[in-house]
Amino acid sequence: MTPQSVTITASDDAVLSARNIAKSYGNVHALKGVNFDIHRGKVTTLFGENGAGKSTLMKILSGVVTPTSGDIVLDGNVVNFSSASDARDRGISIIHQELSLAPNLSVRDNIFMGRELRTATGVDFAEEARQARALMADLEEDIDPMTLVEDLRLGQQQIVEIARALSVDSRILIMDEPTSALSATEVEVLFKVIRDLTGRGVSIVYISHHLEEALQITDYAVVLRDGAMTANAEAKDIDLEWIVRNMVGENFDLGSPPTGYDFGETALSIEDVSVADASGSGYSVVDHLSLDVKAGEIVCIYGLMGAGRTELLEAVAGRMPMSSGRVIVEGDDISRLSISERIDRGLVLVPEDRQRDGLVQTMSVGQNLSLASIANFTRRMLMSRSGEQAVIDDAISKVHIKTDGGHAAIGSLSGGNQQKVVIGKMLATNPRVILLDEPSRGIDIGAKAEVFRLLSERAARGLAVVFSTSEVAECLSIAHRIVVMRRGKISAQFGADVSKEEIMAASGEAVHV
Repeated sequence: MTPQSVTITASDDAVLSARNIAKSYGNVHALKGVNFDIHRGKVTTLFGENGAGKSTLMKILSGVVTPTSGDIVLDGNVVNFSSASDARDRGISIIHQELSLAPNLSVRDNIFMGRELRTATGVDFAEEARQARALMADLEEDIDPMTLVEDLRLGQQQIVEIARALSVDSRILIMDEPTSALSATEVEVLFKVIRDLTGRGVSIVYISHHLEEALQITDYAVVLRDGAMTANAEAKDIDLEWIVRNMVGENFDLGSPPTGYDFGETALSIEDVSVADASGSGYSVVDHLSLDVKAGEIVCIYGLMGAGRTELLEAVAGRMPMSSGRVIVEGDDISRLSISERIDRGLVLVPEDRQRDGLVQTMSVGQNLSLASIANFTRRMLMSRSGEQAVIDDAISKVHIKTDGGHAAIGSLSGGNQQKVVIGKMLATNPRVILLDEPSRGIDIGAKAEVFRLLSERAARGLAVVFSTSEVAECLSIAHRIVVMRRGKISAQFGADVSKEEIMAASGEAVHV
């Protein structure tokens, strides 16, 4: 589509600008007259809670969504993007928050999907593999281009998503939560890549809920709240308090361990559990690990990527096979039971990847909420609609899900509210033990505080809570006890009064004073 000849004033170094952009979905106003500049050769970071309008704005600027009103100004001229490919042809690429990879295809095929390198005789697979290998080298990842994406861990899949965007050679690159599944080392590598790109004149838009992390890479900061821009400033003029204050209106923490009650009997016993590496190398990703958790206790499992946190929780929940050990819930050995049987016995898991493992995208909010407890309102193959609706209404109310109702499409919810649907679905089964793998992944500070408040409330009523995280600040929030994992083993256990430095040191992470 040919740019219109209208010229609109933007900031001197703006390569792309949004002017009075509004977007409505029925009666819902996702954006309300937003003005936003992308600075040439700089990192412009966009902060805001889930539902603030960040992803909607980025989808508009990358041609995925058409605005209801307002203008997009590229190089001083108003443009209209007919599609994402149209925007990409103009040098604008986006790394979406939720991965859009084809799991049954190789890394190479995912990187070049839809824009294959062709010669007179067909696709040049050898050149694609060479370029894919070079991209992996730039990102310091030892991933074979012929590996199927479904065989990669989540963090590696996110690296592939980033590599695909880098392969387009864009002049504007939008990164929507690019580090949500990356280890600290992988984040450092990505930041080096970003600085290399900006040094070559590429403009970056960066969105992240990891506020302190984002401050390291930011040149300009913009805050959205309820679809409107509330603040913008250069990096030299802001700090963490400034971001939080403009995002949520007040500076608050993630809570503290719930008090005022005594723990009950042991609800979960993990006895001498080992999990073998899926590659068949003989290495144990979880190595003879034992852990007891009492009713009402909140235990945080901290560790770097590869420490074995996810494998431990998935083995306990029945999603991965154990090579040794037992799992006992309230005195009953459930080690040989299926996932559904473990749920019936009171043990549930909120998985790390909510899109792939926690939600059914073709179902409504209500159908997702009632899915795990369907047996409670089904008799002789007949389902009680009123019984199901009661479960749905109760979950929406108690978990504080912001939605138009149970009939709403799950994709219409923000990331934080989708996560609350996954948690609400599992809580609807009335568990005695809940495991949560990175429960705050991809959600903002406000939604994170809501999730932790919900877990604190349930713990005070006797629920045993075990959650894993790679963020030290989360360990120091609601946990009564912090368990640090390193190379498949427990390296240390601490009470709530532990320091950040002690946790990091026990995990093998370098501590910079």
